[in-house]
Amino acid sequence: MARLNGRGYLTILGALAAQRVLEVLWSARNLRRSGAGRRAGVRSFPLMVCVNGALFALPALTRYGRPAPPPLVRAAALTGVAGATGLRLWVIATLGDAWNVQARVPETLVVVSSGPYRWVRHPNYAAVALEFACVPLLGAAYVEAVALSIANALVLVPRIREEEHLLDAVPGYREAFAGKPRFIPGLRVSQNGSRITLQPASSSRVESGAGTSSSRS
Repeated sequence: MARLNGRGYLTILGALAAQRVLEVLWSARNLRRSGAGRRAGVRSFPLMVCVNGALFALPALTRYGRPAPPPLVRAAALTGVAGATGLRLWVIATLGDAWNVQARVPETLVVVSSGPYRWVRHPNYAAVALEFACVPLLGAAYVEAVALSIANALVLVPRIREEEHLLDAVPGYREAFAGKPRFIPGLRVSQNGSRITLQPASSSRVESGAGTSSSRS
């Protein structure tokens, strides 16, 4: 069985890690200009930083001796990584100066419902989840993919709840995102008693012409 090309995989991990650093720099620049605001997930933010660091460090440290993933797995993982990267860049381009990694919702936030926010409420979190699954899979790190995805979910669930609470207080947010799913276009989770079912997203949406949160959602 062919061995994993360690150098190529490390190059991909390094490029993705460098993107994260550039994102943090862009976020810091935006935060300096954004003025006062409230943050979501303040207590879990250090954990989020650690989990994101582990996404690149853990697969790199455990890559030695692993067989290369099957061609279909490799192709699917590479497609997922490329898709997640493209979606993250689309989110940043859509939010512009409002985007930041700290989930800070400024007092002057303007609701954005263009770009990927036309279809979902949290496209960046969807991209992150896809990345956490596909980056380890690309290196045949199957156990790491499951463990890191679970850790990412544990960190993001309370952060998303707090962020949505802050966003609901922004004028126009509820109207602009009524009926839109959180992560998957065209589907939303509705709870009827103790049963959870998937239903098509509502087609009646209010477009405000400007988009959603100033955070990494």
